[in-house]
Amino acid sequence: MERKIPNGFKLGHWNDEHTGVSVILCDGAVGGVDVRGCAPGTRETDLLRPEKAIEEVHAVALCGGSSYGLQACCGVMEWLKDKGVGYKMGDKIVPLVAGAVIYDLKGDGYHYPDMNAGKAACESASDKPLRGRVGAGRGATVGKIRGDAFASDGGLGIATVAVGAATVTAIVVVNACGDVRDADGKIIAGAKANDGSFIDTAGCIVNNDFMKLMTGGNTTIGCILTDAKLTKLQANKLATLAHDGMARAIRPVHTDFDGDTLFALSSNKVDAQFMAVGVAAEEAVARAVADAVKA
Repeated sequence: MERKIPNGFKLGHWNDEHTGVSVILCDGAVGGVDVRGCAPGTRETDLLRPEKAIEEVHAVALCGGSSYGLQACCGVMEWLKDKGVGYKMGDKIVPLVAGAVIYDLKGDGYHYPDMNAGKAACESASDKPLRGRVGAGRGATVGKIRGDAFASDGGLGIATVAVGAATVTAIVVVNACGDVRDADGKIIAGAKANDGSFIDTAGCIVNNDFMKLMTGGNTTIGCILTDAKLTKLQANKLATLAHDGMARAIRPVHTDFDGDTLFALSSNKVDAQFMAVGVAAEEAVARAVADAVKA
């Protein structure tokens, strides 16, 4: 599976043994977003909507630590400001940093990425992608209908699909309530029975066999990166189309207990047909979800 960061972007991570943050840096990219889950934790999503005046985003932060983890976005802002990146407002610089969180607060105490973690993730950013149990994927788990003891490891996955001369890459942090399935529909990560086999979360819910619903411990978040030229309206549409890839790979998805959110960023460097970019984004997300649990 190809994993390539398109021109104009860099990806950096910070994590400890509990949680982390993954930051996507760009030199001003057209941005969009689509929030589908019923329990999201987000920042600056309204500004990305097509009717709003702001055209460019300077970074997207994918954070662990539930809402506490949004502190990492402030660290990203500080780092960008010190680099002179952002909107010029008189004698001030205001970087636009969008973000979303997963819920991975487990164990004793509160563990979440703070401002220093956000800065550290920026310092590590490169075009050589790392994936697996890194960054925001560090504390992610999948299939929690029986609780964490019977869940599978989640993580951060990356997948790239070429569209002519353009590149479409999905970066997805998988911390889902549902199970992850491969292209053949086989469960490859999810809630387990006592013997370690997968129990099929969707089937259990349909049969009203709710074993132990985790009311806050879920959410899949991610970002579609492309160098294809997009308008702001198209970037928002791309985020919407990309959720189809999430629905292919996670069942159930977009539940009352997930805050599923996808961003889309375009560095606007290559001409491409939008329909093809949308289909590629769906495919890239489905592959990235599987990559997150395989890594």
